[in-house]
Amino acid sequence: MATEVHAAEGATGYIIHHLTPLSVGEGFLTLHLDTLFFSAILGSLFVWFFKKAADNATTEVPGLVQNFVEMMVEFVDTQVKDSFHGHSKLIAPLALTIFCWVFLFNFMDLFPIDLLPAIGSVMGIPYLRVVPSTDLNATFALSITVFCLIIFYNLKIKGLWSFSKELLLHPFNHWLLIPFNILLNFVEYLAKPISLALRLFGNLYAGELIFMLIALLPAYLQPVLSLPWAIFHILIITLQAFIFMVLTIVYLSMAHEEAH
Repeated sequence: MATEVHAAEGATGYIIHHLTPLSVGEGFLTLHLDTLFFSAILGSLFVWFFKKAADNATTEVPGLVQNFVEMMVEFVDTQVKDSFHGHSKLIAPLALTIFCWVFLFNFMDLFPIDLLPAIGSVMGIPYLRVVPSTDLNATFALSITVFCLIIFYNLKIKGLWSFSKELLLHPFNHWLLIPFNILLNFVEYLAKPISLALRLFGNLYAGELIFMLIALLPAYLQPVLSLPWAIFHILIITLQAFIFMVLTIVYLSMAHEEAH
């Protein structure tokens, strides 16, 4: 399919086609239906898989599914214990959900790049982006959710008065420097969701572009280059899910600290 599209539209047309989401609406109210669809499917898959493992859990010799789930839970629990210094029943399940969901987002990049769009084309779907983490809407939705939790726990743990004092009088504890403190804290808090969203988006977007460029090469070169890149990309998608999870834990740990 890449060769056919390449011949008809050129390399630029092929890349633009793959980077165009299936959307409805205009402006701020635009919805990327493919991102919403694959996000919901992957989230449901995560919930179903872990629930099935929990329902079939046994104290006897565990199966492969139970072993895998227990390994994942223990891995995430270790990261939470190492990085989170407060007390919350939400953080560990949240961290597990973020890691698994983001990993599944990223894992979609390992499917043959023309496979699912070709199936969608047969069904009458003109555009189909199958990797949610290459859509800024998805990565910012995740990071904004984390940001809202940061603000919520700052207010819950520190209280409105103490949190306000921290914003006004930290790092410079003098009333004349309140404007500078507000500016510095504004930049610090704003940088958290932006860095989370852009880091994940940038890495996966670049990886997807490389797969597209490989697909545009002659057929005899594609297997030679795509397999090594796919193996290396497994490390990237896992690392990006891990970084997103760890930074979320760290940011929420900071929100649970006592006011300065």
